[in-house]
Amino acid sequence: MEEKVRERQAQFELREWTLGQVLDHTVARYPDNDAVVYPDRGYRLTWREFGELVDTFAKGLMALGVQKGEKVAVWATNVPYWVALQFATAKIGAVLLTVNTNYREHELRYLLTQSECENIFLIDRMRDHDYLETLYRIAPELRTQSRGHFYCKSLPHLKRVCYLGAEKFRGMYSVPEILALSVMTDDASYAARQAELSPWDVVNMQYTSGTTGFPRGVMLTHVGVGLNGYWIGRHQNFGSEDRVCLPVPLFHCFGCVLGVSACVNHGSAMIILETFNALKVLAALDGEHCTAVYGVPTMFLAELEHPLFHRFDLSHMRTGIMAGSVCPEPLMRRVVDDMHMKEITICYGLTEASPVMTQSDIHDSLRLRCETVGCAMPGIEVRVGDPQTCEELPRGQVGEIMCRGYNVMKGYYNMPEDTAKAISPEGWLHSGDLGVMDDNGYLRVTGRIKDMIIRGGENVYPREVEEFLLSMPGLLDVQIVAVPSRKYGEEVGAFIIPKPGVELFAEDVRAFCRGKIAWYKIPRYVKMVTGFPLTASGKIQKFKLREMAAATWPEAMQG
Repeated sequence: MEEKVRERQAQFELREWTLGQVLDHTVARYPDNDAVVYPDRGYRLTWREFGELVDTFAKGLMALGVQKGEKVAVWATNVPYWVALQFATAKIGAVLLTVNTNYREHELRYLLTQSECENIFLIDRMRDHDYLETLYRIAPELRTQSRGHFYCKSLPHLKRVCYLGAEKFRGMYSVPEILALSVMTDDASYAARQAELSPWDVVNMQYTSGTTGFPRGVMLTHVGVGLNGYWIGRHQNFGSEDRVCLPVPLFHCFGCVLGVSACVNHGSAMIILETFNALKVLAALDGEHCTAVYGVPTMFLAELEHPLFHRFDLSHMRTGIMAGSVCPEPLMRRVVDDMHMKEITICYGLTEASPVMTQSDIHDSLRLRCETVGCAMPGIEVRVGDPQTCEELPRGQVGEIMCRGYNVMKGYYNMPEDTAKAISPEGWLHSGDLGVMDDNGYLRVTGRIKDMIIRGGENVYPREVEEFLLSMPGLLDVQIVAVPSRKYGEEVGAFIIPKPGVELFAEDVRAFCRGKIAWYKIPRYVKMVTGFPLTASGKIQKFKLREMAAATWPEAMQG
């Protein structure tokens, strides 16, 4: 086994704790340190205060009648009670069901129905979307029935609706009301509930973000979320003195595992922003003396290119995570040099893997952190294998990335056939991503299996072409997708965002490629755009780009 991977695996010890035990351990060690900070509203809790809030919240939920195994959906931006709800549900054995903040009526109805959800917390709105009105349309009985005797004909499993804040709305409990109900649950009952829990119980359900299509409910365990968070923080060398800025959405694993779980495991302060805003991030990094920040590449780019960037002191910055999509080397170098994040790391994984299966660490060279996604996490086997048999392929050969270990999901909720397709009988989780592993165990992602373009029998990996085009002067970002072709089956298409003030033409792109990459990889179809379709967590929706390609270049099917 490779030296780095061998060293990581030697460190591993299977710690079977519930998320409640993880929190209690940190509260006992760092009671007076900052735990949760919202810098734009003066909201601060120490670990002791946060622990007390979680316990009160959990007892209130028990008083409401929330049972072990019930789903508790949360449809909200990163508001202050969000993280408390994450641990309150964990402490009583409920399953936190995170809802994409961009969901609309159709998607919310599907999620609540498919998950058989019993409880939901929500806020009033996000931007122009009225969440309350949406839920009233789905469950009109809320307007007429009393809270304690709620029944919705179209959502027969739904028992309780709660507002994640202090305001009162028809048919809903508010957080202050739930906290006040905590006196109805005695300490003995609360302790007994926690004693019933297994670290291998499902604690979190997330519906896959939609980068590949139809959402499925991924069931994650206490051990998966807790231990994955521990190692994510360990590879950034987190400690109680670190202050981590989290502008990424909490409903996504990037927020609630890479962010919250990593911080809680190591006693690091969580500096949370309700939604992403580049100026507010910079102000938080400066004002709170943050040592780390998370984001997808587009977030880091927005921060670096903000007109007021140089007015903020970022000299105390050290580490963080860039993930979610391609991390171009020029951008990484700017983050390292201009944001002082010399120990920034890269993570790779998927929701079904709790989510991280590989990560670089602060000791890896910048080249490795730019060109690879690191190597296997402790306690997790990672291989590049044959998509059909799961047999490991020789080093340097492209195949499907897969993993096996404590982190693998229990399955998709009420979808046994999909679960069986995702996890082999031997326990290997299919990622759907293509990659190649070097002799030292470092992994490079080359694209998705569904993204691979087959042009007249020649395989084209979009990631390879994208990385090449990112070196083109005047080009800010690019996505390569298949264009359906009658003659060749598929052709190479490129959606390109030029840098501000730069005018690019399709022929410029093709001319830049000629003689530098194989002819069949050169995009035949090129379109300049101002942005890409994104999920709420910042991931590019390739399936939508493929749909756009078919609609943009119908002539390919006529040639």
